Amino acid sequence: MNQLISLLWKRPYRWLMLSILTVGLTTTTTCKSVGANPPSSAPAEVKKLLTQIDLAASRGDVKAVMQFYAPNFTHGDGLNRQTMEQSLVSFWKKYPKLKYTTILQSWQPEGKAIVTDTVTKITTLPSPGNDNLALSTTIRSRQRLVGGKIVRQDILSERTQITSGAKPPRVDLRVPQQVKVGQKYNFDAIVLEPLGDDYLLGAALEEPVQANKYLKPTSVDLELLTSGGLFKIGKAPSKPGSQWVSAVILRGGGTTTITERMQIVK
Repeated sequence: MNQLISLLWKRPYRWLMLSILTVGLTTTTTCKSVGANPPSSAPAEVKKLLTQIDLAASRGDVKAVMQFYAPNFTHGDGLNRQTMEQSLVSFWKKYPKLKYTTILQSWQPEGKAIVTDTVTKITTLPSPGNDNLALSTTIRSRQRLVGGKIVRQDILSERTQITSGAKPPRVDLRVPQQVKVGQKYNFDAIVLEPLGDDYLLGAALEEPVQANKYLKPTSVDLELLTSGGLFKIGKAPSKPGSQWVSAVILRGGGTTTITERMQIVK
């Protein structure tokens, strides 16, 4: 075990930022927009679009998914149609068996456009042939549809958990979803089981949400933890925007990575 700890400590732990996994129809505010309509009254073409995207994404059909994106598609994270497709190809190569389930929260017409608020859940089952790698994410988003195509998407909240190994640690990540510029905040990633004789390695990471992060995963160095988790004081950047806040926890039975999106506001 001591040799294993030494190797892991010196080797960066590679992992993937996962906002993109939502395939376009997954973010919403926690409260409905003024004038928004209930999902039951949504046009049939909107409901059909959501169903078709879920089906195409669940079978990993990138071409089928991308036909629902307009050529001039833009994304709040800086993605365009080309980089969105590239990110999906990379992501589905790593996670080939995913299930997408999108629920429409509300909708409203805006001229020739329809704005939808949705919640998408993405899950995969552990695979014995892939170190029991498993993913679970929930993303809330807002989309602007014109002529049956997605022309704009903005992700407002997301939470993703990735586990691997025979017995990954159960981790409770506690970070605020929104902080003011320059504000300090508590970052707590608590391991919920007793450690026993296990060693515990971990790392905390804060990164600005940027399009290039979808294709270039971040390296982090794990450090030996002397308590049952990670307990840090973070500080928000001086400019408004979005941050990915993540915890990586490794113990003898496996690894757990949790990422949440934090909004930085004035």
